Amino acid sequence: MLALTYDARLANKEYVAENTMAFHFEKPHDFYFKPGQYLSVALTNPMQTSPEDNIKSFSIASLPKEDHLTVVTRMRDTAFKLALQAVPLNDKVKLQGPFGCFTLHHNTNRPAVLLAGGIGITPFLSMVRHATRQKLPHLIYLFYSNRRPEDAVFLQTLRQLEDENTNLQFIPTMTAMDKSQREWNGEIGFIDRKMLDRYLKRFRGPIYYVAGPPSMVAAVRQVLAGASVDPDDIISEDFTGYKALERDLGRFSKLA
Repeated sequence: MLALTYDARLANKEYVAENTMAFHFEKPHDFYFKPGQYLSVALTNPMQTSPEDNIKSFSIASLPKEDHLTVVTRMRDTAFKLALQAVPLNDKVKLQGPFGCFTLHHNTNRPAVLLAGGIGITPFLSMVRHATRQKLPHLIYLFYSNRRPEDAVFLQTLRQLEDENTNLQFIPTMTAMDKSQREWNGEIGFIDRKMLDRYLKRFRGPIYYVAGPPSMVAAVRQVLAGASVDPDDIISEDFTGYKALERDLGRFSKLA
């Protein structure tokens, strides 16, 4: 079944972290999605992209009942991202989707362990906001790895959600605080076996969701395999194109 294509206006754009922007599109009235799914954005009047590079996929960070569709991306000097940033407000783009099965499981007896690296937090933001608003009974552990607080998208929002949702435990961690200008009192280091041991009662039982740069996803899967987690209980999604973050998180493999 082919995904539908929609025209949508760019309603707003803003920086939400260092070198990271959110783009808010007016949601077509018949666009339906589940938290965790993604869409593709195609520019209608690109100035710097070639036709084959004129479409990119992004996880949806907003909620299904909101009147906008929000995507978040690290801003790199690629033709597509420069062209997207240059789109004037109220101009139209084409959206296609939704896509993907990266959605919260239905069995509320099984906890959800969400493991995010960098911009991989975007599908989890939608999932956690939805679970909180709908008062879903899932027990959720959200681990969120960044190099520095300056790079962490929606950090304060996620802390507020933890305050609202007694079933949510939020564990952010920083891996390069020596390069930060901010104070940090939370976890430091990569999401490894020792960190997971400190928060999870047991490794078998939860459903694990992993999203982030491919090297981070691969290494976290190794950590979970080392803990004898059933591969069928691990759902992952790779976010490509973030070389600086990949370079740092590549050391995950040494922790498995």
